[in-house]
Formats: sequence, C-alpha cells, structure tokens
Amino acid sequence: MNNLLLHSCCAPCSSAIIEWMLANDYEPVIYYCNPNIYPEQEYLIRKNEITRYAHSLGLKIIDGDYDHEVWKQHISGLENEPERGGRCLECFKLRLLRSALKCKELGLGRFTTTLASSRWKSLPQINAAGTWAAAQVEGVEFWDRNWRKGGLQERRNQLLKENNFYNQLYCGCEFSISKEVKKSTEE
Repeated sequence: MNNLLLHSCCAPCSSAIIEWMLANDYEPVIYYCNPNIYPEQEYLIRKNEITRYAHSLGLKIIDGDYDHEVWKQHISGLENEPERGGRCLECFKLRLLRSALKCKELGLGRFTTTLASSRWKSLPQINAAGTWAAAQVEGVEFWDRNWRKGGLQERRNQLLKENNFYNQLYCGCEFSISKEVKKSTEE
C-alpha cells in the first residue's frame, strides 16, 4: 500500500477519491486544512462529516486547525475578486503549502487535494498552487491528478446519498456565499 497525504475539503468531494485510492493500492492520510471556511460552525460540520467517513474506513485524519483570521490576512485585498480569481489562487496556495509541510512532517513523499474534484474550481489554479507548494518544501511532490474524470463525479454523487453526507451550498469562504445562503448561515 502506497501512503500519501490527501488534502480534504469535505466528505462529499473526498469520498469517491478515497474509494478509488483504496482500490488502487493507496492509503491516504487525510488532512482537513480549511481555514477559509466561514462561519466556524460550517467548518465544524464539514470536519465532522469527513472525520466520520475516515473513521468508517479505518483511515487516519488530521485536523489542520481552524485559523480563519490568518486566512483573511493572507487574502487581504482580494476580497472582491470573482470566484476562480486571485483570491481563490491565494487560498489554494495557503492550504496546499500547509499540506506540503504536513506531508513532510509525516515522512510522506506525495500529496494531492480533493479540490481538484470540484467542477466549480479552476484546475489550472489548483495545480499551479500545488506545484508551487511542493517547490517550497524539499522532499515532497504534488500529485496533480484530475479527480473529475473516470466516473469519480458520478460516484461522488452516489456516495453522497449512500452516506447521507451534509452537502454544502458554497465553496466555504464568506466571499463565495450567495446572499440567500449567507442569510441562512447567519440565522
């Protein structure tokens, strides 16, 4: 079994990837590092879902800790960028740099991210951020696999229903929330 670090954004996006990895001789260490998620209650719901799923499979999961203020400082000045703009790139870079550092700390040589499964995200941005992060940390490599292909999107949707996962309505940060979703998160 090949070990690697899997940066996980949520259970729905992670489930089919993890299933594929286990079927293909990979055993991921799941790293939940998402300081972008707002509000903190949303972060905890998503963390609890991926933790529940990881434990059901006997996989190790590590919480990257919630540090939303550091994330806000990191993207300062980019708040009004559109989705898939400069704010998203900087967000990916921060999260994937932390993933590369955790990968090195754990003695793993390779990491990848479930962000590459979302059709709402820019795959070139994700790959650029992951490649950049790996270049900052000696001895680790970023696996820039396109997790949208090979039936994984369809399987994701099946696993979402089978596991009764909470399925979020927005990317995670307060700048990606539509007015309707924002109102419901504040109630």
